[in-house]
Amino acid sequence: MLGLAENLPSEFRNAFISFSEDGRCADFLNRAEKRGFHARMLRFDTPRLISSLHELTVLLRDFETDILCCRGYKANLVGRLAARKIGIPVFAVSHGWTSENLKVRAYEALEYFGFRFMDRVVCVSQSQAEKVCRKGIARERVVTIPDAVQTNRFAHPDPTYRQVLRRFFARPPSRIVGAAGRLSREKGFGILVEAAARLKRTNPDIGFVLFGEGVLRHKLAQQITARGLDETFVLAGFRSDLDQFLPHLDLVALPSFTEGLPNVVLEAFAAAVPVVASAVGGTPEIVRSGENGLLVPPGNPEALAQAIRNMFASESRCKEMGRSGRELIRERFTFKAQSLAYQELLKGLVSQPDGLREHQAQDSYPLSATEYLAIAGKK
Repeated sequence: MLGLAENLPSEFRNAFISFSEDGRCADFLNRAEKRGFHARMLRFDTPRLISSLHELTVLLRDFETDILCCRGYKANLVGRLAARKIGIPVFAVSHGWTSENLKVRAYEALEYFGFRFMDRVVCVSQSQAEKVCRKGIARERVVTIPDAVQTNRFAHPDPTYRQVLRRFFARPPSRIVGAAGRLSREKGFGILVEAAARLKRTNPDIGFVLFGEGVLRHKLAQQITARGLDETFVLAGFRSDLDQFLPHLDLVALPSFTEGLPNVVLEAFAAAVPVVASAVGGTPEIVRSGENGLLVPPGNPEALAQAIRNMFASESRCKEMGRSGRELIRERFTFKAQSLAYQELLKGLVSQPDGLREHQAQDSYPLSATEYLAIAGKK
């Protein structure tokens, strides 16, 4: 969100407002303020959402907001009502759905229900756009704008991080496969553990490091021990310096069961690292099998293990795939390209206010999740 705001031209003013989420929003809002943007935390959160609606409405008026962009089911529900109160267009961003558990499925149902009342829904991949349309959202109100990545973050990798990676292991491997993400069912990291067990028999020089935290950490640790992988498969936890590690991985693996547009793949490619990934969601839109990585069926550890073997069969081919991935990012997934797409969307919404009237009568549905970005254009 900050990258987009920084790349919009000066005719756009940007302000960020977030639910408190028990204080977890503070770091983001502090970073936004340091970069010169208005940033506010709402005083009211669940269950006092009526109060947060009033508070948000006042803030939007104070910011002289012309357009509201919502991210997350709670932002969609409260933000849409606030936008209608002051008569401005409102749109939502859809990254994807995980269906991780009953609670998450309920939140996701609220999210795509709320999409019905938005003036536009921005999807990060064509695959996600198709899913949104299948939920009953009119196709003409669905727009695909991919996420972007700052390639300069990986321009000058620190060579000491390769040594840090190797020290994660009791016996440092010659090749390191990395993975990153929330340790939850939909990410499929248990499949990666099974693939690692198969590779240990034929390629004992390959090590695996998984960055991230989540509810499945204990279960994954038990699985790693049961497969005899304690010396070759490391759970590295959450790291704020993941950017520094990425360029020093030999390969990134993404064994997900579902995805929108995986940021870890965009970042791996920006770091010139090839990817082996499940052919799900928007992943095949960026991983071109045989060109910048390999695609495998989801839930198939043997196919994943064989793809990793194939990647490491030729070091030069592996590096060439990484370079191809980096070129793809430079061509299609820059913040400049994303900014141009958003400018077209925002100007179109501002110039056609009459098209919003059909939704303004539908102002009642259950209120009940994370953050939203208020993009305020000059009057």
